[in-house]
Amino acid sequence: MSAAARILASLKASIGDVVFGMEDGTVSIFGLVFGVAMSTNDPHTVLIAGATGAAAAAVSMMAGSYLDAESVRDARRARRDGPVDPLVAQTEAQAITSALARSGMAPQDVTLVADAFARAPRAVAGLRTELAEADDGASPTSHAFWMFISDLFAGFTPVLPFAFLPMDSARVVSLALTTVLLVALGIGRGLVAKRSIVRATLETLGIAAAAALAGIAMGHFLS
Repeated sequence: MSAAARILASLKASIGDVVFGMEDGTVSIFGLVFGVAMSTNDPHTVLIAGATGAAAAAVSMMAGSYLDAESVRDARRARRDGPVDPLVAQTEAQAITSALARSGMAPQDVTLVADAFARAPRAVAGLRTELAEADDGASPTSHAFWMFISDLFAGFTPVLPFAFLPMDSARVVSLALTTVLLVALGIGRGLVAKRSIVRATLETLGIAAAAALAGIAMGHFLS
């Protein structure tokens, strides 16, 4: 497999991290940036606060994603390799063979599967674990990498206008860029989850608006 193919496969396996990272980065830093931007007229102050928050949030989310993926992998391995309770294995084997029978497998084949499970109870535990928690094929490092990239990109989107524009223009451009990103994110959430795109977009915009209002309220309160 080529390097490009491996990167694409890693991205597909980590799509949940990408969506979550972009949503977290956009919403949290958007709220921070507008809280500061509405309480000061110095774009440099907003830039420092936003860039610092975006970088710190990206590293924090990267670490959290890595630890979560590693913990899930270790827990799956422990369940697969740990001691097997014969009664639990028998119950799980019956559940699997019943499902196979309902799915149309021939009775004699179901009997063969049941006999095989009876001889290898550990295989039952391993199969149930794999079916319940299928491995997405991405390593904890891959999950962490895509979480970091997506969170950092999304976090810097509302920040960058304050590096190049005067304060009033930066506020407008930051709001516009963030809105476009949130709409794109809402559409992506809807497509990935196969749910209403309009609802997913409105939810994303609503969460970001709440974060911005909270940041503005706190900025005015502290100033």
